[in-house]
Amino acid sequence: MKSLFDLLKKNFSLTDRILFFCVLILSLWGVFCIYSAAAGTSGRGFDFALRQSAWLTFSLFSMISIMLVGYKKLLEGAYPLFGLALLLLLLTDFLAPKVNGAQSWLGFGGIRFQPSEFAKISIILVLSKFLSRYPPTDLKTFFAALGIIALPVFLVLIQPDAGSALVYLVISFIMLLAAGTPLKYLGTIVGLGVAAIPFLIIFVLKEYQRNRILVFIDPMRDPLGAGYNVIQSRIAVGSGGLTGKGFMLGTQSKLKFLPEPHTDFIFSVFSEEFGFIGNLILIFLFTVLLFRIIFIGIKSKDRNCKILVSGVAGWLWFQMFESMGMSIGIVPVTGLPLPFLSYGGSSLLSIFITLGIVASVYVDEAENRRRF
Repeated sequence: MKSLFDLLKKNFSLTDRILFFCVLILSLWGVFCIYSAAAGTSGRGFDFALRQSAWLTFSLFSMISIMLVGYKKLLEGAYPLFGLALLLLLLTDFLAPKVNGAQSWLGFGGIRFQPSEFAKISIILVLSKFLSRYPPTDLKTFFAALGIIALPVFLVLIQPDAGSALVYLVISFIMLLAAGTPLKYLGTIVGLGVAAIPFLIIFVLKEYQRNRILVFIDPMRDPLGAGYNVIQSRIAVGSGGLTGKGFMLGTQSKLKFLPEPHTDFIFSVFSEEFGFIGNLILIFLFTVLLFRIIFIGIKSKDRNCKILVSGVAGWLWFQMFESMGMSIGIVPVTGLPLPFLSYGGSSLLSIFITLGIVASVYVDEAENRRRF
């Protein structure tokens, strides 16, 4: 017991306190936003906030545990963890019940979770290990890395979950870039991807996904159907003004105009209640967090860590940008949660686990500096 206490004390004395501070403030702010959002739609604000608090407690415990275990141990099991993630995605495709037209959730013993969230962790681990050992500077290793990426992307597209597929691709692109992939390779892939967009829209995307793209271009094309969410979300964001209407005083969510306010459109609820100034503070906290993650990657002398941390930063940045962007109508609606703020245990836990890995990188580097 004493040795565990000493280990905790040692790790916390070396850890990045700024990172922990940003994570805690964002997460606690998220609990309050969920309470307010759910209070209006279902009258279950306390219930949802209590559940999120329980997930937050468990996620924080998991983050500390991962930090104590260390990133090196997780990298040793990167391939088995990736295989397990693929298996869970495959089970989701065949066994998960359909909810709103998608198969995204598995349930065991009364606990439901979203395998696609935890697959993000496995992708980051397996790519960092593979790319550090086999730098993608030639076509053979580059295509081998693309083959690794293609497996989880294909499995989530079957569900269909285009939002998670986009996150996987962004994570992979950033990690390939950090690993030193020639720009001509990445540029060719991006070009082929852009050229394939019409084909994907016509033959791959479901009807509701195509409608999301059309209403992104013109929400008034279907104001009471596919465009309704975007229109109401814009109204909520705009009505917040400079300082917001105040906590629990947002009308769009309380009068049930705003759909899915505690998940997909939590940023709209936040904007209406805390206004432009609140948004600036929120974006500032996210920016500080992202810069701390990038700083940890830059300072590390381990090539594995640099590639790994770049994937984490890319993941959080893209989901933050996409979730905020779809709330104000500058990107299509994908249903991606806003990190730390949106209701959902799977998303919160997977992010905290990943940040535990990043924290362990910082602790390891601090220990090395102490020795020398």
